Amino acid sequence: MVPEYDISTIGVFCSFLALFIFGCILYQRGHGTLPPGPKGYPLIGNLLDMPTRQEWVTFGEWGERYGKICSITVLGRTTVILNSAKTAKEILEKKSSMYSDRPVMQMAGNLVGWRNGLSLMPYGDRVRLHRRLIHGSIGSKASIQEFSFVEQAETHRFLRRVLANPAYLAQQVRHTAGAIVTRIAYGYEAKENNDPFLEVAEKALSQLSDLIRPGHYMVDVLPMLRHIPAWFPGAGFKRKAKDWAATLVEAVDRPFNFVKHELVK
Repeated sequence: MVPEYDISTIGVFCSFLALFIFGCILYQRGHGTLPPGPKGYPLIGNLLDMPTRQEWVTFGEWGERYGKICSITVLGRTTVILNSAKTAKEILEKKSSMYSDRPVMQMAGNLVGWRNGLSLMPYGDRVRLHRRLIHGSIGSKASIQEFSFVEQAETHRFLRRVLANPAYLAQQVRHTAGAIVTRIAYGYEAKENNDPFLEVAEKALSQLSDLIRPGHYMVDVLPMLRHIPAWFPGAGFKRKAKDWAATLVEAVDRPFNFVKHELVK
């Protein structure tokens, strides 16, 4: 049964909204010079300019129009877009001490749980530890040579599958990439078709690609929305986050439990 919402609940929401608008005004007044980009509107900024699909195409067009470094601001939150590999390397690699942190993505990171993965993990000691462990295993040519037999075996299986079903090339590429990762990380040899580990992993990654789309979820623009209850009108994202968090947990736990089972045997 859906609870009735009273004046106090509505009042709290309106107060949050008013504080957000006030914060946007202060942000726009006090923010320094940003790289060029499409002109936005008061308060909402470039909300109407944000693409809903194939974002890279729009970002590339902006790069041709505004330069290799451009920016957009949506509801007070600014995103800087790099349209040059050279520029990206200069900023993200050579100046990594300044730009290594990741943005906090409320939907993908906090609500679904991808912040525990290296790609969305906030920069700090934990990230450095993970990088050090990964580098020790597959971070050099010498270390990766240990797994060359895995790549060769899975490549041969890939070629046989493509020869049998050339129409499913993209699917076979994803299958092969997943098979190599699970075999190196967990010692698990994926099935030729309908592998349960790879299917749940691909499902989780497909959900992630939806979660990180810029401006797709209002909670990423208004982080305070993460506190509203799931029954609140318009809070369908909270229910989706719960379901997709379960998918992520399954994708992580299945191969890990396989390793524990093999060790017991």
